[in-house]
Amino acid sequence: MIDRVVVKDVTKTYRLGTLTVTALAGVSLTVRTGEFLAVAGPSGSGKTTLLNLIGCLDTPTSGEIAIDGEPVSALSPGRRADLRASKLGFVFQTFNLIPVLTAYENVEYPLLIHRRGGNVATRVRAALEQVGLGDRATHRPPELSGGQQQRVAIARALVGEPALVLADEPTANLDTATGGQILDLFQELAKGEGRGVLVVTHDPKVRRVADRVVGIRDGRLVDGDEEKAAA
Repeated sequence: MIDRVVVKDVTKTYRLGTLTVTALAGVSLTVRTGEFLAVAGPSGSGKTTLLNLIGCLDTPTSGEIAIDGEPVSALSPGRRADLRASKLGFVFQTFNLIPVLTAYENVEYPLLIHRRGGNVATRVRAALEQVGLGDRATHRPPELSGGQQQRVAIARALVGEPALVLADEPTANLDTATGGQILDLFQELAKGEGRGVLVVTHDPKVRRVADRVVGIRDGRLVDGDEEKAAA
């Protein structure tokens, strides 16, 4: 299998006044093509920091991250932005939809921003159909349920045909049934379409359906037994 992401000995520290805070301490991790990987841990464990680093939204203090074989730490901000647009799709806990735009327009937006080629309308409609919202294209976020808004957010992540989907607590604001449907969709993205899917979460339901679960505590990865004991 192809390694979509390789994280090697990554640390991330922040300065808070005179204090140095370590968010990640020597993390190494691989995400492969067709794998649904969950990184599980409580708030403050470093999981969102790790997601932001893999998503090229931030750079590590030390160590290296490679996406499809390309080391990203030394890339210019513009090249990292190009990599995000071409390789990565993001799904956020709070959806991050633009409330005055329709579902169609929210999904279309990244294609317009990054000036992606091809038939935009066809790609947007296909992404909405894939998440079961073809009949909600003209609805705005306030007119949709939480689960439907999350589906729009997933369609927006998929419309660029990313190699890797990154999701930050995607089931946290959803009821059990709707959360299960979202997880089914992530499984299909990995197994049916061969994408890499990385979810950071503290939801035990995600742990049960992911292909692999890696625990994180205090900025360090922990083994499966330790992760289950701390959950």
